[in-house]
Amino acid sequence: MKSFRELQRNLKRDASGMAKVRLAVLADSSSQHFVQAIRGAAFDRHIALEVFEAPYSQIDAQILDPTSELHAFQPEFTLIWHAGERLLERFQTTPLRERAQFAEQKIAHVADLVTALTERMATTVLYLNVAEFDDGVFGSYANKVAHSWPFQLRRFNYRLMELASERADLFIVDLAMVAADFGRSFAHDRRVAAMTELLFSFDFLPVMVDRVLDVVDARRGRIRKCLILDLDNTLWGGVIGDDGVENIELGALGAGHVFDELQSWARALKERGVLLAVCSKNDERIASEPFIRHPDMTLRLEDIAVFVANWENKADNIRHIQSILDIGFDSMVFVDDNPAERAIVRMELPDVIVPELPDDPADWLPALRRMNLFETTGFTEQDAQRTEQYRVEASRRSLRANFSDEKEFLRSLEMVGSVEGFTSYNLPRVAQLTQRSNQFNLRTVRYDEAELLALTQSPRHLCFAFSLNDKFGHHGLISVVILEERGDGFFVDTWLMSCRVLKRGVEQHVLNTIADAVRDRGGVAIIGEYLPTAKNGLVKDHFESLGFVAHNGLWRLDLSAFMPSEPFIRTHTFA
Repeated sequence: MKSFRELQRNLKRDASGMAKVRLAVLADSSSQHFVQAIRGAAFDRHIALEVFEAPYSQIDAQILDPTSELHAFQPEFTLIWHAGERLLERFQTTPLRERAQFAEQKIAHVADLVTALTERMATTVLYLNVAEFDDGVFGSYANKVAHSWPFQLRRFNYRLMELASERADLFIVDLAMVAADFGRSFAHDRRVAAMTELLFSFDFLPVMVDRVLDVVDARRGRIRKCLILDLDNTLWGGVIGDDGVENIELGALGAGHVFDELQSWARALKERGVLLAVCSKNDERIASEPFIRHPDMTLRLEDIAVFVANWENKADNIRHIQSILDIGFDSMVFVDDNPAERAIVRMELPDVIVPELPDDPADWLPALRRMNLFETTGFTEQDAQRTEQYRVEASRRSLRANFSDEKEFLRSLEMVGSVEGFTSYNLPRVAQLTQRSNQFNLRTVRYDEAELLALTQSPRHLCFAFSLNDKFGHHGLISVVILEERGDGFFVDTWLMSCRVLKRGVEQHVLNTIADAVRDRGGVAIIGEYLPTAKNGLVKDHFESLGFVAHNGLWRLDLSAFMPSEPFIRTHTFA
């Protein structure tokens, strides 16, 4: 991680051509150095961060005044920072009989601020929770006294979590957890605070801004989806080909518990929806043996979406894994105990995240946790099924090799498509898709659940959620389309699709469906727009390939001449 001084140097570098993001910082303590640090850190993530820094302790005034500089700035993200030291000052001036309600009053105030913000502008609110510290009044007995500072501080952070779980537009940046991990003596410098009103040390600022940018990146769809693991001396101690299944270190044997902890972490990520892959220089039969036979293996073969064990270059094998999963290299994390292998992958695949590991395996898991490699801003039940979906996809690809005729292959899949509007059941997943989809995404518009719900209630919009089944299993939600009525036609506000179902006739199936819906509403045309990004070049010819004609900088499909094509997908429902 770069130092604060190194991040400052980035401010002098040219950020032209980078993605632009607008961030507002509202704080009740000094934020000047924080703003410098976050702009410098954003540069390393290829983000040209434009920051509005509110005047000192002007949080309420900027939010509640519709003519303020904040409202003129219209940020994509608004960071609110109520410092713990300032909260303690207010707590100490609160009458004793009212202190037991201090946290509830502050949470109500935060809720009011978030509501005022999001009602007046389209912004995602990031809130820094409070790093814990004791006021030294009650000692451990503070945990039994509702009007003590530690009691109210912990209640405040807990109620923040409850508030965020109720609101799709509010995300907590877990400063409390990060500060606890690094330690208060590292995070807080009293001498700096006395001189500058900066309540965190210069050493801690890079850590702090990285955690904020992790949430920003995740909210913008830049997330890591796959953990690729080496085997020998990474998932277990020893070399399976030399030591045999009986002698590798796992479980209670030697340092085996260290590797068991790493496997448990990987398994928990898999259950959250992160794909697991294996990339090992080994014989596949020997490499898979511990997954099948060893009683202390936490991970099993069914947990692994792609298993690659051979004697080829690991960078080439990661390319192979990427081709199967069809995700970006920047969505992948590669963990290997061998520094030489890590260096080769970094050199050949610079977009893949390759963490530098400590020398002692006992330190690996704490280091990986501290890196916060798999930040997310959403979770659905379908995420937990992702590994099985990709394993089934491998079966589909294997079947494809048996057909020389594309149409016969598509017929053999026995596909059934389901189409419905946005519902309380699918809305979280629809929102997640709009946040995460980058490649097959015509305009890359991001929506949260509240915004999508509003679109379903708009008489000018048509909303579609497409799911797909075939004889191998359920793909889940695979496409989202939002149409906006404009004149005598409908404009494609959003059209995104899972890349897993490319070349399966889904594009034609979707077009047939929305064309019928537009006709039913009296529309005569569908108007499309392609807004290029660094990742969606895949769909630059999408509208043209479906018969749209270039028209005034957009794409137009006149429905009077449109003839539905055969998508080889039987429609099950439409609602």
